[in-house]
Amino acid sequence: MEKIPVTIDKSHLITIGERLYTESVELLRELVNNAYDADASEVKIEISGGRVVVEDDGSGMDLEGLRQYFNIGSTFKREHPKSPRFGRARIGEFGIGKFSVLSACERFEVFSRRGAFAGTIIFDKKDWNANAEEWQLPLRREEAVVGQANGSRVVLEGLRKEFDLETVERRLIETLPLKAPEFAVFLNGKKLVPRAVSGRKIPFLDGTDYGVVHGEVVILPASRATHGEAGILLRVKGVAVRRFPFGMEPDILQRVSGEVNADFLPLTTDRNDVIRDSPEFAALGKVMERVMVRVRGELDSQYDRKENTRIKRALKEVSAKIEAALTRNRDWCPPGLLPLGDGTGGKDMAAVPGKSGASAAGDEGKAAEEKAEKKPGKKKKRRPRLRRLTPSAMVKKMKIGQMNLALVMDHYGSEGPESFLEGDIIYINRDHPLYQREARNRERHIINIARLICQEISLMSKPRNPRHAYERQSKLMKDAFISAKKPADGA
Repeated sequence: MEKIPVTIDKSHLITIGERLYTESVELLRELVNNAYDADASEVKIEISGGRVVVEDDGSGMDLEGLRQYFNIGSTFKREHPKSPRFGRARIGEFGIGKFSVLSACERFEVFSRRGAFAGTIIFDKKDWNANAEEWQLPLRREEAVVGQANGSRVVLEGLRKEFDLETVERRLIETLPLKAPEFAVFLNGKKLVPRAVSGRKIPFLDGTDYGVVHGEVVILPASRATHGEAGILLRVKGVAVRRFPFGMEPDILQRVSGEVNADFLPLTTDRNDVIRDSPEFAALGKVMERVMVRVRGELDSQYDRKENTRIKRALKEVSAKIEAALTRNRDWCPPGLLPLGDGTGGKDMAAVPGKSGASAAGDEGKAAEEKAEKKPGKKKKRRPRLRRLTPSAMVKKMKIGQMNLALVMDHYGSEGPESFLEGDIIYINRDHPLYQREARNRERHIINIARLICQEISLMSKPRNPRHAYERQSKLMKDAFISAKKPADGA
């Protein structure tokens, strides 16, 4: 049977590098990752003009090691996934990363020393292209100095791509496994240190059928929201792949940073992305869905706490205005509100589920109830119980004239009522679309809260019909915000 040989053009090796590593900084990342896989504890990068030197103190290579290094598509790292000295999960997988340098320079040298062996491999692009049949690279044996440490050094010359040191530093800090123990990288003598991100930190650890997912999400302060670091940085075997939104909306994404580690994910050939239609990536997505629920909850709580502070200040002004409006309309002021216990008002109540109504501020009303219960013929008055609240709910006792009101602002869903009344407790729904819209403007927000309070107070006064209630609400708002200095003209 006649056979056809399978061949490959030598120039294709250069094409691989050109297509896989389009950014010059990725070349440096590959060389540092090779040093990491070789159990290096220190890597030094020197960039000067058109020359780059990357030197490490790793295990180095002997003659067989150099042959393995230049074996395209070698399965060595897949067959030996852990480094012998530090037990590192090796980053390299496809055995083609070293050829990325071919697309970046006209000439390179790879020097390595291990035990009694030392040698230098020399590559010159002109010589490589001159002979299509010659696939061997020249090896220059070096003198191995007794007692000298093992390690490797790669020198790139005649670079076609320029290096911006600031960009290189920022990118290497983000992508290299700098948090790994016993590993340090220096750029032109400066140690690269992972940047600490300040904010509310949410650590997580979860398992899948393929391996462990762990990391930390950081919610940035609003003043430090950024698009450059937005999203969660995915790391595989300590090396950054890319940032993912994991279902976060754009307005949330700029407030969220952090990292997730999933060493089991399959990567694309250039290791700049994961294979997204894989079951492993789907498993990661399920874990991150649960994490994002926690993140959204924390963001909502932060917003509520900030808004609570703003509302508490605004309520002082609103309470005074509504009190003045009620004073002008004494004939239909709502009866039956709790009398003040100690004459003080405007203090926060404890948001404790199960406490009855506004009695969370004190137990004076409870004693009065017990006394009334002992009297024959007296029917015990049932007091409303405070609904179960979210952790960020705001509960406020408002003094209006000689009466007490309890105001609760919490989440009751976008389809829930805008506000509602239970006994002497006014509930305002933070999720209602109208509330969300008005909350964006401070003045409109205050007016809207006052409108809802006046609405519920009008219902407390037992109006004859809905039209009567609307008229009373309108009168209260008018007297509170428009005609505060004019004498009341009746209800």
